[in-house]
Amino acid sequence: MVERYQGANFQILAREDFSDVTYSLVIHHPLMAKAAKPGQFVIVMSHAAGERIPLTIADFDREKGTVTLVVQAVGKSTKEMQQSCKVGTSLYGLVGPMGLPSPLAAKKKVVCVGGGLGVAPIYPQARGFKEHGAYVIGVLGFRTKKLIFWADKFKDCCDELILCTDDGSAGIKGFVSDGIKLAIKGHPDIDEVVAIGPPIMMKACAETTRPHNIKTVVSLNPLMVDGTGMCGGCRVKIGGQVKFACVDGPDFDGHQVDFDDLMTRLRRFIQQEKTAMERWSEGCRMKNHIAPAPADARPPVEILPAALTELLELPDPFEEVKGG
Repeated sequence: MVERYQGANFQILAREDFSDVTYSLVIHHPLMAKAAKPGQFVIVMSHAAGERIPLTIADFDREKGTVTLVVQAVGKSTKEMQQSCKVGTSLYGLVGPMGLPSPLAAKKKVVCVGGGLGVAPIYPQARGFKEHGAYVIGVLGFRTKKLIFWADKFKDCCDELILCTDDGSAGIKGFVSDGIKLAIKGHPDIDEVVAIGPPIMMKACAETTRPHNIKTVVSLNPLMVDGTGMCGGCRVKIGGQVKFACVDGPDFDGHQVDFDDLMTRLRRFIQQEKTAMERWSEGCRMKNHIAPAPADARPPVEILPAALTELLELPDPFEEVKGG
């Protein structure tokens, strides 16, 4: 079921900022909340001339009629959303739910792995597995303790929770692959591992489980335009065959994914993305310079060259974004 009401009033009911670049939006959409299932995604347009942005559904509440999206401000459109998407405002377009739902039944013991921003979309799957009677082990990875979010939500639906931080400030010091090894050591009867995060992280998860012959599912995030399989932009290589993440996925067998091809494709439009960021940033500076300030407004904050340079830097798709 796909609900598409372009131009409708998709009101933002709540927002939470997890870091300087990561934020969540709770959106009122009763029909989508009713139809959404773990593993699916939506396509968002913040305004009429905005870019179509695919985002995995991070949570949904059928009773309240809401869906939750967690966004990382890494490019022109997501940074623009970070500025404009406030409580009380609305999104211009919201298409979904899209993609194939994650199979949740008939699993006795599963490990749900989320790294950085991937912690958000793995949550509905962890909750879904638990609702279907599985023993759920959560493995969450962050750079440092101050970036941890939703730990309490995972504790409510996981029988065990393993936190991993790069610097050891919380949980165990190490990557999510270390957390998977710990889970395997304590549970030799794991049926499935589901991992969501940066491509390099999901690749590491698949390589960790491969020697143990544990089924490993990953959620792929290639470039996407229409979300219906027509444009072919989201094609990925799975076991030597071409698949489309929007209609054949986004979940795929991690042991069959050609991660090198995926990461190469993610780099393809880096220069164009940087150019779009530069134009948008220049437009913002001009607008801020020309627009008269209200009488009670705070003094403007000057953007220093170093800060501007950091703003225009695009993330390396091989790694997690700073703050995630």
